[in-house]
Amino acid sequence: MIDYMLGYFKSFFQNPSGSGTYLAIAVGLALGFGAVWVACYRPPVLRRPWLWAVLVSSAFLTVVAICFIQTPLQFWAHQALNHFWSDEILMNRILLTAIPLVLLTGLVQEGSKLVPVVIYWWRSGKNIDPKLGLVIGAMAGAGFGILEAQWAHNLMFANGWTWEFVDVYGFWALAGFWERFFTIAGHIAFSALAGYGLARGRGWQFYLIASGLHGLLNYGAALWQSGILSTAYTEVYVAGVAAAATGWALWLRWRKEKANANANANGQPIATSTS
Repeated sequence: MIDYMLGYFKSFFQNPSGSGTYLAIAVGLALGFGAVWVACYRPPVLRRPWLWAVLVSSAFLTVVAICFIQTPLQFWAHQALNHFWSDEILMNRILLTAIPLVLLTGLVQEGSKLVPVVIYWWRSGKNIDPKLGLVIGAMAGAGFGILEAQWAHNLMFANGWTWEFVDVYGFWALAGFWERFFTIAGHIAFSALAGYGLARGRGWQFYLIASGLHGLLNYGAALWQSGILSTAYTEVYVAGVAAAATGWALWLRWRKEKANANANANGQPIATSTS
C-alpha cells in the first residue's frame, strides 16, 4: 500500500510519455483551461500576489491528501463492503456502492483545497469579505485542477494518443480534453463556494455542499459503468454539473459585488480584509 501511494504521488510530477513535446502540450493545455475559468472570477492577482501561493500550495496539499488519505480510506471502504458482498455483487450494485467512495473523494479533496483559505481566514481575524473568500477558494481549486489536468493529459499521451486520432474518431478523440476542461471548472467552482461559505460564517455547511457537488460530478463514472449513461452523455453530465456549480459561484460573486457597490454608494462601511 505504501509503495502504491508513493508511486501515485510521484506520477503527478513525472512525464510518462517520455516526450518533451507532449509534456509541453499537456501542461500548456492545463494552464490554458485553468486560465479560462479563473478569468471568470477576476481574481486581483496583481494587487494580491499571495493568491499565487494559494494556488500552488493548494495543488500540493491536495495531491498529498489524495495519495495518503483518500487512497487508503477508499481502500478500507472497499474492503468493508467486500466483507458483505463479492466484487461481482459490488459491480452489479455500483450505483449504491459507489456512493461512499465518491463522497470520500469530495470530502478529502475539498477539505485539502480549503486549507490555504482557512489559513488566510484565521490570519485575517475571521473577518474577510465573502467575495474575497470566494476568489481565494477559486484560486485554491484552480491549483489542483490544473495539476490534475496536466497529469491526465500526460497519461493520455503515454497511452498512445496522437493527433491522428482526431482524423479517425473526430470529436471523440478530444473527449478526454473536453472532460478535463470542465473538471477544472468544477474544481474551481466547488472551492469557490466553500471559500464563500467560510467568509460568510457558514464554513461547514458550504464545505459539505462543495464536497457533495464534487461527489456528484464523480458519480458520473458510476452512471457510465452501470450503463445508464453512454460515454457521450457522461461527458455532457460532467459538463452540466461543472457549469451549474460555476454559474452558482459566479452569481454569488456578482450578488456580493452589487451589494458592496450599493453599500459604498450609500456611504456604508464594507467589511473586507486589508491583507
